Amino acid sequence: MIIDISDLGSIISGLGTIAVAVFFLLIVLSTAIKVVPEYRRIVLFRLGRLVGSRGPGIVFIMPFIDRAITVDLRILTLDVPVQEVITKDNVAIKVNAVVYFRVLEPSKSVVEVENYIVATSQLAQTTLRSVVGSVELDEVLSSREKINQELQKIIDDRTDPWGIKVSAVEVKELELPEGMKRAMARQAEAERERRAKIIAAEGELQAAEKLSEAARKMEASPITLQLRYLQTIREISGERNTTTFFPVPVDLIKPFVDKLTGGEKSA
Repeated sequence: MIIDISDLGSIISGLGTIAVAVFFLLIVLSTAIKVVPEYRRIVLFRLGRLVGSRGPGIVFIMPFIDRAITVDLRILTLDVPVQEVITKDNVAIKVNAVVYFRVLEPSKSVVEVENYIVATSQLAQTTLRSVVGSVELDEVLSSREKINQELQKIIDDRTDPWGIKVSAVEVKELELPEGMKRAMARQAEAERERRAKIIAAEGELQAAEKLSEAARKMEASPITLQLRYLQTIREISGERNTTTFFPVPVDLIKPFVDKLTGGEKSA
């Protein structure tokens, strides 16, 4: 069989056209088919109008007609920069925080706000300054959990129209002025001294009560006073003590004392 050269050229040209068509078809199919993972959603716009969110799985998009925006549904961690705040009792402090949030409604996060991450960051900064500035320094230091809950509630309420859920807000660090640190250290030292004095006074009171009780018992039984006297001498006389104690009964020297006092009266 003889093939004309002109026919061969037309065949080659037809094959080239088919190859180009197949190539463009593959490109169109690659742009029309999207594989969306479980933790993402695609917000679809068709000729500028919101169609809704799609995914997970295989999503078909009409090329040159549909516009797709990918939104991540995982929890995002937002680090709030250090904010300089003046508390209610006029103390200047520096504080920063971290915000944990996620997107619940992808369509709202794209339509209602231009950039939900930037918007949430700015809102967290202003809310942090407002909440910390409305309380005193002692409350900031002692009631941090309460402040965290208040921050979380305010930010969550304001980001709800954007389809965002704030799960937690944590105040990370508080930086106090050096003068305030020294004042707090002096206050803590004075508080410890006060407690030590109170404990010592309570010990003295308890000792006095016990001594009074012991005195009443000794008064009821005088022999106990003599036994206590002997025990005290034993405690004073140690092994290395060079002093010797001789207990002398009072009844033994009482006649001499009476005689001496009687002689002085007669004189």
